[in-house]
Amino acid sequence: MKLDRILPFARILLEKTVQPGDIAVDGTMGNGFDTAFLAGLTGETGHVYSFDIQNEAIQNTRAKLENEGLHNRCTLIHDGHEQLNKYLRKEHVGKITGAIFNLGYLPGGDKSIITQADTTKAAIEQLFELLAPEGIIILVIYHGHPGGSQERDALMDYVQNFPQQKAHILKYGFINQANNPPFIVAIEKK
Repeated sequence: MKLDRILPFARILLEKTVQPGDIAVDGTMGNGFDTAFLAGLTGETGHVYSFDIQNEAIQNTRAKLENEGLHNRCTLIHDGHEQLNKYLRKEHVGKITGAIFNLGYLPGGDKSIITQADTTKAAIEQLFELLAPEGIIILVIYHGHPGGSQERDALMDYVQNFPQQKAHILKYGFINQANNPPFIVAIEKK
């Protein structure tokens, strides 16, 4: 297949914008894959802020980062992504070039704990103001679980009404796959 699948495409977008020395945000830490990927992009002189509300996610991510020697490049935050303004250091404002949110539930975790449109929108609004010009926020929207379609619809309404003069917004996904395939929404600050 020549078309990029969803997660590889998200990484391609991040590779285009996050450089060594930059600041990045993982809004949904999960099992640490995106946090580690971002830490590789930001390098030794950059930094990654990673958020999750579940202890299991913190533990899994910490173990992954330590195993890969990336733990000193990341701040793991046991709080919701809608609280990011409380945690980002002032010297990092305007230096954030990339962020990713994998929406839904923690893979391998409690499927009743899911992301919510209201907290995600609050996080996007805060983060957008802190982004560097041409910085990108990526939403990977998984919507095949209970509550997922409501979150999807609310977020799509939100991004479709985002001011065109502030951002370019892209939707990328496969439309002929079964089982509610995930898709990407990428928000690039002008």
